[in-house]
Amino acid sequence: MVKKKLDAILKYTRESDMLLLALCIFSSIYGIILINSATRNSTGSSNVYIQVVSLIIGVGLFILFSILDIDTIADKSKILYVLSILFISTLFIWGYEGGGNRAWLRFGGIGLQPSEIVKIPYTIILAKMITDFRERRTLNAPVSLLKIIAIFGILFMFILISSGDLGSALVYMFILIVMLFVGGVDLKWLLLGFGLIAAVTPLVWNFVLSEGQKNRILAPYDPLTIDPTGKGVTWQPSQSKLAIASGDFLGQGLYHGQMTQSDVIPKQETDFIFSVAGEELGFVGSLLIIALLIAIITRCIQVGIKSNNTIGMLVCTGLAAMLIAQTFENIGMCLGLTPVIGLTLPFFSYGGTSLVTMFAAMGIVSGIKMRPKPMRSRAYER
Repeated sequence: MVKKKLDAILKYTRESDMLLLALCIFSSIYGIILINSATRNSTGSSNVYIQVVSLIIGVGLFILFSILDIDTIADKSKILYVLSILFISTLFIWGYEGGGNRAWLRFGGIGLQPSEIVKIPYTIILAKMITDFRERRTLNAPVSLLKIIAIFGILFMFILISSGDLGSALVYMFILIVMLFVGGVDLKWLLLGFGLIAAVTPLVWNFVLSEGQKNRILAPYDPLTIDPTGKGVTWQPSQSKLAIASGDFLGQGLYHGQMTQSDVIPKQETDFIFSVAGEELGFVGSLLIIALLIAIITRCIQVGIKSNNTIGMLVCTGLAAMLIAQTFENIGMCLGLTPVIGLTLPFFSYGGTSLVTMFAAMGIVSGIKMRPKPMRSRAYER
């Protein structure tokens, strides 16, 4: 019995993506160190404790999701979609406001962000739809594309209306665009799609977005008009840029960053964790974060390319797109280049839901690596 368990563990370590797991764990530990520095003068060790527990749960989910068969899960895509809509809809009743939107559910001291969790089933649902249409050779048929757009549009509007979480909604859009492009949609349809987005944008701007959301979007490009005093929506990115600039090449030293330890930057353990690295660990520490995230994204793409399976390839692509969008937006807002829309830096920012979701997503990638052949039904069969 013991020998069988040991053999199963050895088999798992040989066939799963241990490099990807190692990159995720190392990035998370690095993030926990930064979170500890950012919060030790405010919330103390509670944030660190929650993040460590989330890391442990995340590793467990990585293993679990790598064992599950993505094809079997994808076959239940309709059920996944209904459950995703219902999960997002809970925000209408129990949504908890934090960070400018009602994107959270609270159970005592535990918070869940539905839009963060639903990114995984959403990616699987899109992969299943695109794969089915490709097999029928109808992917570029208007009816097929309208069905795909409808699946995205309903979720997009539910997220915006229920929570006002524009950041997450835009990540969903980016995932859709990348997956359609990689899936083989004709360029003419993508260009038409961009045209439709441009046409709909004024309606979303005037009737969906709040004044605060509009100001956050415009602030990086017209700060003097939007926030002439510099103490409103431009305060966080301005202070973040100062902190990063003050770090120079090697930084002021861990736990010795003047602005970090003074809690000058609000939400520095979540949205602005990159500024903590920039101030205290300098250019080297910031570059290490970027290098680790690029390595994780590259690994997802590599697994997708080698999967020899359309669903596996598209799921890996969608999850890589999710990481790219959040990384670009988060680091961009810390540098004052993109709007502050409340997206965490994957694996580094404080947030149990985000960390656990990222590990589960990477577990799916590992599972696709373990079962590269198109026909697969059991977790450990080749």
